[in-house]
Amino acid sequence: MSEIILGIESSCDDTSAAVLRDGVMLSNVIASQKVHENYGGVVPELASRAHQQNIVPVVSEAIRQAGVKKEDLTAIAFTRGPGLLGSLLVGTSFAKGLAISLDIPLIDVNHLHAHVLSHFIKTDEESETPHFPYMCLLISGGNSQIVLVKSPTDMEILGQTIDDAAGEAFDKCAKVMGLPYPGGPHIDRLAAEGDASRFHFAKPRIPGLDYSFSGLKTSFLYTLRDEKKKDPDFVTKNMADLAASLQRTIIEILIDKLDKAVKEYPVKEIAIGGGVSANSGVRQAIADFCAKRGIKAWIPERRFTTDNAAMVAIAGAFAFRNGERARLEMPPYARVTI
Repeated sequence: MSEIILGIESSCDDTSAAVLRDGVMLSNVIASQKVHENYGGVVPELASRAHQQNIVPVVSEAIRQAGVKKEDLTAIAFTRGPGLLGSLLVGTSFAKGLAISLDIPLIDVNHLHAHVLSHFIKTDEESETPHFPYMCLLISGGNSQIVLVKSPTDMEILGQTIDDAAGEAFDKCAKVMGLPYPGGPHIDRLAAEGDASRFHFAKPRIPGLDYSFSGLKTSFLYTLRDEKKKDPDFVTKNMADLAASLQRTIIEILIDKLDKAVKEYPVKEIAIGGGVSANSGVRQAIADFCAKRGIKAWIPERRFTTDNAAMVAIAGAFAFRNGERARLEMPPYARVTI
């Protein structure tokens, strides 16, 4: 009998629902919220209100596109956290209500856990997936972590950011450059046209495998401040070179720690996940890094890098097979590690 899992994701500003049959994706519907562009960042209250408007049509469309009926569902997986509490509450409450009405199991999913396991989403029966153990560089707007993935339910954080994440560095630096939110994709586009060796910004000296990006951000801001005193049009004239130099520095910070991690924990496969893994420079750097070391690189399709319910569904599928179930009284949570 087929295992049909409905996944629901509402941790931040995207409402998403997906249906997987035996790990193969049948649908993955995402409703994005454009309203936050006007504020230069996600406004939690506006996000939760938009989720309330989107959750029913998004789930309905995901089930319709999958060609199944809600009565065919085996279980419902939902993002319990981390994320914005108001947004999580919408998805959590809806998932609970639907599970009760259908009398089927409910599975809570760690959002970060889902990103790490996104490579197991199959688009067809022949899709390849990583082999355990492997290492995952999880890089997003709120998290930068190096994770040793021993199994779908056994993960060890080897290093993580102690302040800003890589995605925050991209977005915050883009904001002071006058670029629209989210700034990461704009930095990526401009970097392709710029000279990455033009500017040099401070790099952290954090021991071990932990990351830090706050110093880089401060160095970038000071550079802009000092140069604008000399030339008010400095940013406009040097936009591409600034973007390219910023991207190069962030990539170098990421790769430096990853190299240390691989030397300490030798693996044959490395994966990347999270929103920043959509960055062209990051993707190429990881591919080159792995090729030089004879390591298999797992680089996700861009549609699976941002928040989506397909990754929640596959993480839920692993948990379901492991016998895990969520209790109805479980509340969402804002912060947690893997």
